[in-house]
Amino acid sequence: MADRTLDTSGLRCPMPLLKTKLELNGMSPGETLEVIATDAGSARDIPAFLELSRHRLVSSSQTDGHFRFVVECGG
Repeated sequence: MADRTLDTSGLRCPMPLLKTKLELNGMSPGETLEVIATDAGSARDIPAFLELSRHRLVSSSQTDGHFRFVVECGG
């Protein structure tokens, strides 16, 4: 279970990524964030951002048009 959940369902690119960045900025290192998105661009954008950041993608999945990411906030 993640420490926080961010539901960006219904939002279109680039809003899921921007909201994810803002949420992570307010978190402490080691905390986890679950992001739920319906925009297909999120499946590309969020992992790509995380590769270039101090944060870590713990898991990702797709079910019935919903994309779910669990992210660990970096230090």
